[in-house]
Formats: sequence, C-alpha cells, structure tokens
Amino acid sequence: MRRTILAGLAAAGACLMSLSASAAPLPKSPRAGPPPAAPIVIAHRGASAERPEHTLAAYALAIAEGADFIEPDLVSTRDGVLVARHENEISGTTDVASHPEFAARRRSQDIDGVSVTGWFTEDFTLAELKTLRASERLPQLRPANAGYDGQFDIPTLDEIVALAKTETARSGRTIGIYPETKHPSHFTRIGLPIEPALLKALAAAGWTRASDPVFIQSFEVDNLKALRGQTGVRLVQLIAVGPTPDGHDYDAMRTPAGLNAIKAYADAIGPARELIIPSDKEGVLGAVTSLVADAHAAGLEVHPWTFRPENYFLGKKWRSSPDPKARGAAVDEIRFYLETGIDGLFSDSPAAAVAALAPPDVSGRDSPAGN
Repeated sequence: MRRTILAGLAAAGACLMSLSASAAPLPKSPRAGPPPAAPIVIAHRGASAERPEHTLAAYALAIAEGADFIEPDLVSTRDGVLVARHENEISGTTDVASHPEFAARRRSQDIDGVSVTGWFTEDFTLAELKTLRASERLPQLRPANAGYDGQFDIPTLDEIVALAKTETARSGRTIGIYPETKHPSHFTRIGLPIEPALLKALAAAGWTRASDPVFIQSFEVDNLKALRGQTGVRLVQLIAVGPTPDGHDYDAMRTPAGLNAIKAYADAIGPARELIIPSDKEGVLGAVTSLVADAHAAGLEVHPWTFRPENYFLGKKWRSSPDPKARGAAVDEIRFYLETGIDGLFSDSPAAAVAALAPPDVSGRDSPAGN
C-alpha cells in the first residue's frame, strides 16, 4: 500500500479539486464520561495522522483525543512476543536499514502469495527489536510526523494493554483495544501463531467476554472461526475486495447470505469504506450500497476503515486544495458516512472522528475541517 500511495503523489496534485478556503485546525475534543454504545471511534494505529503509527506516543495521543479503542496490528518476534507493526516487514516503519549489525538479515520470502523483501520481525528477538526506533511510514504525506523519527521504540502488546488500563483508571473512561491478527496463516506456518499469545495476554488482562473492551479483527476467516470457540470477546471480519489471504471470497461475504454466514463466527464486519459508498478515481462518490443495512439485518455491527485527514485520502468534495498532504474537511466527510448508520469507524485522526460525533453547530454553519 505504501508504494501505491507514494507512486501516486505526483499525479494526485493534478487531479485534486481546489476549494475556496484552506482547512482550519481542529481543536482537540476529548470525550467526557463512558464511551457510547455506538458509534465507536477506533484509533487506527493510534493517532497516526499526528505521530508515527504503532507507537505508544500515537496511542496515548489517540486516547487524549477521545478514542474509544486503540488499534495495534500484531506480529510476532522470533521469541514469540507480540509487537505492534503495520507489517512484519519493518524497513518502512523503523530504522532497521541503518543498523549494520542486522544487514545480513535482509531477505525475501512469500507472504500471502506475494514475494516481499526486507527485514522481518520473526527474524528478531524482542530485545533486538527494542534497539530499533520507529519512523513515519508516509513521510511525503506526513512530513511533520517524520520529525519524530528515531524517538519511539516498538511497543509490545503487553505495553499497549497496560497503557489502555492506566488511561482508563486515570480518565474514568473505558479505553479498549482492537487488535488485528496480521498474516495469521503465515505466522502459524512458521511456528509462531499469533492467537495463543493474544488470548493469553487478554486473559491476563481479565478480558475474555463480549462485554469486555476488546474486538479482535482479521482479514482471514479460518482463524476467526477457530477463535470463536476459544474466547468470548467480540470478533470482526475485515472485508476488502477479491479473495482473502486464506482462500475465501470477500465479494461473497458482502451478500446477505455471506453476512449471515459471518454472523455464525463474528460480531461485526470491518469493510473498506468504499464498499459502503464507492468512489471513482477522482474521488467523486457514488450511491450508498446496501451493505450497512444488510449487515444490520444479519445482526452484525459495521466499522469501516479508514478515515484520514489528508486531501490525498479525502473524497473530492472535502479536499481543501490540490496539495495531497494538506488537510481537508475530514470532520464533514466522517459526518457524511455516519449518516449511513455505521456503528463505528477507524480513523487516523481520532480528534476528527470525535468532532464529527459532536452535536452539529447550532448556528447552521459548516463544521470545521479536520486535521
């Protein structure tokens, strides 16, 4: 995904529609009291629009901005410890390439049918990974985040759980976690399955029931089906387009029959937001699909991904300028999607999502642009 984004940056400026005013900064809007039943705000890899993703700093800022859940993508170290990284290949999110002591560990391997070259978490012990420092994954779009490169280490799942519990006690507001099992078939195949370590950590935290502040998500199907018999916490089937990494069919999942089948092992779906409101290559939105209504009819919640504040990611009508990295009207875009009846959303800017959930401005003016 990173290569696709970076390759499109030059072309993106030419196709973005210029609007009359630049985006105004969004004030921080922490939520008071316990989180609502719905919609929930899921901090996508933390407040990743403001800090390098999957760092304790990003998660802490997300909580301060009012997120209900913080989302770690979980991968395994060589010694079986779960850590938070977008991918198990870490050259784009750490300074591993600058460590000569690890140069020989660069290699290629097949991940879900794709040949990937780089450095992989499963080739490092936790102690070794802790010598690395996080870096911004999208520096061309988020240059301010790149200013934090080198300041934060790679957090473990245990550290993330501890942060959520500490902030829950401090704030009086329940902060949950929303972990994704990343490439679970791959890690099982190499003898480092994610699920046992995840369930052990959740049990140690006292989180084993549907009422606990946890959702486990996966793009795969078979591991969710297995998890349904091993834990009571809520499970989420992520949905993209085409085949799943473990040989199922996302397109079939979106039918009423497919959604009813998901309900047998999961509590919610996490679809790409384009599956709720499609858009063309210029960012012009089409008609709302029946996915939310069909999922609700099957008894499933709907938590789409991912809402981001930069023009590059926004629908055309919410962009502030032709500059792909400039911030547009993210709050207004999220409010538009909330009208479809979604039960939660993944956002790189929890502050924008929280602002979108606030009562509309009684003056009748347009809402402020998100940052």
